[in-house]
Amino acid sequence: MQIDFSESERSTVGIEWEIALVDGATGDLVQIADEVLRELGTPDGREHPQITHELLMNTVELVSRVHRTVPAAITDLQELIGLVREVTDPLGVELMCAGTHPFAQWFDQKVTPNERYDRLLDRTQWWGRQMMIWGVHVHVGIDSVDKALPIVNGLLTYYPHLQALSASSPFWAGARTGYASNRALMFQQLPTAGLPWQFGTWANYEAYVDDLVATGVVEDHSEVRWDIRPSPKWGTVEMRACDGLSTADEVGAVSALIHCLTDRMSGQLDAGVEPVTLQPWFVRENKWRAARYGLDAEIIQAPDGSERLVSDSLRELVDDLQPEAERLGCVDELSTVLTILDTGASYQRQLAVAEQNGGSLQAVVSSLTHELRSGLAR
Repeated sequence: MQIDFSESERSTVGIEWEIALVDGATGDLVQIADEVLRELGTPDGREHPQITHELLMNTVELVSRVHRTVPAAITDLQELIGLVREVTDPLGVELMCAGTHPFAQWFDQKVTPNERYDRLLDRTQWWGRQMMIWGVHVHVGIDSVDKALPIVNGLLTYYPHLQALSASSPFWAGARTGYASNRALMFQQLPTAGLPWQFGTWANYEAYVDDLVATGVVEDHSEVRWDIRPSPKWGTVEMRACDGLSTADEVGAVSALIHCLTDRMSGQLDAGVEPVTLQPWFVRENKWRAARYGLDAEIIQAPDGSERLVSDSLRELVDDLQPEAERLGCVDELSTVLTILDTGASYQRQLAVAEQNGGSLQAVVSSLTHELRSGLAR
């Protein structure tokens, strides 16, 4: 099966931000995406080109245009947030983003009518209906198909850094899970989700998709929902590992880190240097450690099995990536990684709010909606 990889300018960037709709008084999820999207639609009845449906009716997805810099993409997303608020504020509906909702129940949520979603849920049943989760997806343009899979493999080395930094799902259906990112382990229950296979060539990837199509696992490559994947339609590598984030500052920080890492690997490949790739068993262990312990995770950082605290590695990485950040125009956004390390990642802030309010998860939702409206405290 031939899968064409679209032409794309190197290191362009686009960001997708999934936003939950919650009742301003109770904090519970509300199922009004249809109403919101109808108000924001085009005169001929189509959805807004950058504000779209997701699996559940409690969610809208904001999609930036293609940009050359992360700051431009973040400005784009903030403008979209403003448009959504023009509809939701009069309804008493707040906007929230985290990897999971602290207390809502999955069985109360309505699914968006859609043939693709219907097919997914018919196959996955109970696990599919559990997907009451939100994320941030970052696309980076790749100028050659031959770079796509080596960059996917190289980014797996930094998977725990991104997972820990973005971790924002310590609660699930009213329970404290003991994980910094419960979303990470929930999402991998879908049959083609989770960590990617480490393929050597594009032909190997095409053969893999061909096998899945032939055996009825998927209808096309877009249904391969890996945490990091090539996106042939757009000519990008798409990072999907990150939990949903409640502030534009945090989305910018994580996106800048992804942008700089991907651009560096792209340049290395131009020079004939393959990105450092960890053994698959180390990658899997790192994912679990980052999901469980967040910024306190001791991660495996090299093929020789050497380990390091992920927060220390992140601080060094921010300094190391300064040349890429300067070239890509995201120095301030990358430095916000340090702000998150100093003030606490979302999962840490949520746990602190719950503790300060006698375990109230409504207070946690209120803090998340406040953050999305006001920004990250500095």
